[in-house]
Amino acid sequence: MLEQAASYEALSDGFQWNLPARLNMAAQVCDDWAARDPDRVAIIDLTDGRRDVSYAELRRLSDGLAHALVARGVKRGDRVGVLRSQGVWTAAAHIAIWKIGAISIPLFKLFMRDALLSRVADAGADLIITDTQGAALLDGQTALFPEDMDLSDAPFETAETGPETPAVLIYTSGTTGSAKGALHGHRVLTGHLPGVELPHDFLGQEGDCLWTPADWAWIGGLFNILMPGLALGVPVVAARMTKFNVEECSAIIREASVRNIFFPPTALRMLKAADATIDGLRTVASGGEPLGAEMLDWGRGAFGLTINEFYGQTECNLVACSSQTLFDPKPGCIGRVVPGHEVAVLDVEGRPTEGEGDVAVKRGSASMMLEYWNRPEQTAEKFKGDWMLTGDRGIWEGEYLRFVGREDDVITSAGYRIGPAEVEDCLLQHPAVGTVGVVGKPDALRTEVVKAYVVTKPGVEPSGDLATALQDFVKERLARYSYPREIGFLDALPMTVTGKVIRRELKAMAAAETGAGQ
Repeated sequence: MLEQAASYEALSDGFQWNLPARLNMAAQVCDDWAARDPDRVAIIDLTDGRRDVSYAELRRLSDGLAHALVARGVKRGDRVGVLRSQGVWTAAAHIAIWKIGAISIPLFKLFMRDALLSRVADAGADLIITDTQGAALLDGQTALFPEDMDLSDAPFETAETGPETPAVLIYTSGTTGSAKGALHGHRVLTGHLPGVELPHDFLGQEGDCLWTPADWAWIGGLFNILMPGLALGVPVVAARMTKFNVEECSAIIREASVRNIFFPPTALRMLKAADATIDGLRTVASGGEPLGAEMLDWGRGAFGLTINEFYGQTECNLVACSSQTLFDPKPGCIGRVVPGHEVAVLDVEGRPTEGEGDVAVKRGSASMMLEYWNRPEQTAEKFKGDWMLTGDRGIWEGEYLRFVGREDDVITSAGYRIGPAEVEDCLLQHPAVGTVGVVGKPDALRTEVVKAYVVTKPGVEPSGDLATALQDFVKERLARYSYPREIGFLDALPMTVTGKVIRRELKAMAAAETGAGQ
């Protein structure tokens, strides 16, 4: 835990990770607290009434589940999926898997069949911890329902693992090919802690209580809120929201006395549109998309505080942030580098520059992935020497990092990163589609929406009914947030001489439709 410092410089100077040779996240988030303060509240579960779960109870549940997994043949290094929403069993499932020395895979219930099964197959996962709702999305995979089992009360001895031992496999979408799995070691939680504590102005103060409407299957829910809160001894609220709702959000905050919250930018925009105000919060953090001066000013009135931004990605998270306790925010900038990380903007030669360039993180960051699962070539491409390329463009303004834009074509919609290739591949399976190009179209609420430009096969007439049918086709196969909210029909797509879609022309077309390109 960070010691509160008088200045950012005092905190950063001489910072070292000091990772121990023996490190297991199950001990960090459960065992250690259960041993020294067993009755301390770990999770406030609002999913069915209210239930305050202590660290002792969390350990009992995770130990019992670990025994059950071992009895089913799970061993060190095996991959086990976790297909559940916010709830105590979600936390216990990850902890149980780590206790064995196995690798957990957070999976979205928003994934439909094709998207879900492709990730499960890529990881080689033979067992999925889920519930009845999640099991309906699976196709032949062995599903385990822990709440229906008679679990052992016997203690489970947590496996000896180290910082580099594989622990969690988190899938992220790119612009080409299928989703890639970012494999992280047990050091990943330690690597997240400074980048969580600072945006929450030294998280762990008396009365602190964490919540986010973000799903715990996303790195933003799992490692920005749930696991750091458990590791720091800060109660974490579990509350399921199938769709963000301002009234329900306010009710959750009141019922659980939430003081610290991570709001994705889309949630903030919805609160602003509803002219909502929320009292009693000590900190509000936001990440995934940059906030502007107008949103920061609104936040001061709506929450009575300054929203702290943070920056990172699945491959290396929480490497830059703002912290109102330590320094004033600079509107339009993400913030300053989180202690323990080295961030640079690289020129075309791969050298640090003060001008615009590629945002990169130097090897040595504890939150940096070990590799892309079974993708050595793509792992190598992610690095330029000792620097991991984020794929984002940025520029320094003094010691503040300003996000310029994405170098690739990943679509950011409501905080989700959506790979257009996956949506295109899905649409191409429809018998009416000849060719298709998918891009992000600027949107005031969601930052971008998915827009598909479709060329139909000969003899197929474009129509509104066909557009609706194509949207439904994607909804049934991919994550629900990745379906094209808009579909346009063209006679031909802009192509290079080698037959590749020229995305920049489609993006310009989409921007012109909103006036964003004017």
